[in-house]
Amino acid sequence: MKIKYALAAASLTVSSISLAQQVPGNSAPHPVALPDSIPEARDIAYPGTIGIDIDATDVIRGLYKVTQTIPVAPGTHELTLLEPLWVPGGHSPRNSLALFSNIRFTANGKPIAWTRDPVAVNAFHLVLPEGTRSVTASLIHTSPVQSNEGRITMTREMLNLQWEKMTLYPAGYYTRNIAVEPRVKVPGGWSVFTALDGMARSGDTVRWAKTSYETLVDSPIFAGRYAKTWDLGQNVRMDAIADAPQNLDVKPEHLQTYRKLVTEAIALFGARHFDRYTFLTALTDRMGGIGLEHHRSSENQMEPRALVDWEAFDWDRNVIAHELVHSWNGKYRRPAELWTPDYQYPMRNSLLWVYEGQTQFWGLVLAARSGIQSKEVILGALAANAGRYAEGTPGRAWRSVEDTTKDPIINGRRPLPFDTLTRGEDYYNEGALVWLEADQIIRQGTRRAKGLDDFAHAFFGMRDGDWGQLPYTFEDVVTTLNQVYPYDWATFLRTRLYEPGQPAPIAGLEKAGYRLVWKDTPNPYQAGIAKYRNSIDLSYSLGIGISEDGTVSSTVWDSPAFDAGLVKGVKIVAVNGNAYSQQVIKDAISVAKGGNQPLELLIKRGERYMTVPVDWNGGPRWPWLERTTGDKEAPLDRLLAPRR
Repeated sequence: MKIKYALAAASLTVSSISLAQQVPGNSAPHPVALPDSIPEARDIAYPGTIGIDIDATDVIRGLYKVTQTIPVAPGTHELTLLEPLWVPGGHSPRNSLALFSNIRFTANGKPIAWTRDPVAVNAFHLVLPEGTRSVTASLIHTSPVQSNEGRITMTREMLNLQWEKMTLYPAGYYTRNIAVEPRVKVPGGWSVFTALDGMARSGDTVRWAKTSYETLVDSPIFAGRYAKTWDLGQNVRMDAIADAPQNLDVKPEHLQTYRKLVTEAIALFGARHFDRYTFLTALTDRMGGIGLEHHRSSENQMEPRALVDWEAFDWDRNVIAHELVHSWNGKYRRPAELWTPDYQYPMRNSLLWVYEGQTQFWGLVLAARSGIQSKEVILGALAANAGRYAEGTPGRAWRSVEDTTKDPIINGRRPLPFDTLTRGEDYYNEGALVWLEADQIIRQGTRRAKGLDDFAHAFFGMRDGDWGQLPYTFEDVVTTLNQVYPYDWATFLRTRLYEPGQPAPIAGLEKAGYRLVWKDTPNPYQAGIAKYRNSIDLSYSLGIGISEDGTVSSTVWDSPAFDAGLVKGVKIVAVNGNAYSQQVIKDAISVAKGGNQPLELLIKRGERYMTVPVDWNGGPRWPWLERTTGDKEAPLDRLLAPRR
């Protein structure tokens, strides 16, 4: 049985006689037939265990040297090997084929010719010599050495080995039925962290017990020269690597917030879907950023001093809370159309507003409940998103939140010139605001007896100890919501998430006792980001973001800056005749407030200088949340308060 090439072409119905054929002399070609498809994955065991050996010691050049020994059943004459394409958590067919090099296959010490599939270009077809019992595959995975080449995964101090980026697997089998034995050699003296079982180390070579390829892909490695491990209790630990050893000197009271996070999360869901769990944490600005969920671990990157300069980096610490929630929402329970038997079967991103949107919601809530982030910073993050959707996202008029779940496939997280019009992956943040409204509907309807906590407990917290996968559908979500509190949840969700042109998603904040207001200074969340990046976000006034050197980094569609022709890449040289600085432009905006004179900006676009007027007289402007209950505790305060 074969699977079709899902991305090859759409089916088209055409008349038997084309229009071109009706015009004498016009050529009218017909398509070349597509080749045979890749074998469909079957739920049977692969015959034998694949050995995987990776030499990850060349940190100077950023090279992973990979050797795989792949057994084949007697009488096998053809073998198709695949590089993983649709990997859980990626939400798109991402691969690193461009980083595969020096690919060679041998059997009995002799080379085997290979061909790349002309449609599924991540597939390698081999014709095996008579009597082949195993195939040896070797390749070099070249980690980017500059950020414009891709995500850097290896530096002189650390590495992040992701198995799917540098290994192949045989087509035709569920990946949970492909047995592997992994082994990795790391630089001398480095610590190695992963969720894999049965770790044994001999010198600088580390091996693990036999496991499935599915579990292997779900168990990446962090390794580094400077490393520490902290036991967080309840079979959870934090394994951290850093650019420098002093960045691991975490104060006991700050480490305690991560213990509190584990306690709050388990209390929320009422069950654990892991036997043990590790926060793989990289404190670095040299290796590429990441936040990626796995069943028994998560990959997390924060700025180098995020755990030691506690207040200054309050804005930067949400990633671990978010990724921990994914062990329940996204790994154990995941949308039915996102579970696939192998990494060739296409995923459909329906319900990412549950998978990511509710995870975003709980990541913020649990960060506040545990103290990983201050309540003030969490309120600032909510304000920033509410302000963006209230005034700065005209794309909401034509594109629904549900349609943005296709954005990882359509765009692959590439930067866009006007993302406020095109929209991005708004199922995260707008999804979180919708779930806040759902929480408040439940709390108001039950007179505070229940809330979204009860949904999380019922929907994600079943079957304590089960760390398989339990898929869900839209109807399952609605059914459980109705069990918590009867309401027309299907209409609620479909209206807010599937229909464009909806009101700004601030009803949940208002029901929770807060309102969106505007002030002339950044809120704590935005202030922390701006100070670290030495940037300034004027999205809510002029309609631009400006990087450290005065270059426009973003432009809001239909904003004053947009009307003046300021696009990404334009450099602001002077403001009202004064050399540009952040203080100069902030002062100019303040002085212009209430007047009728535009700001005069001298800009450089390419090789051309020009002076442009920007009509804005509303003064400095940043979003904040303001309590509407006076000195009394508001429902949002109660939601963010510790439970344990």
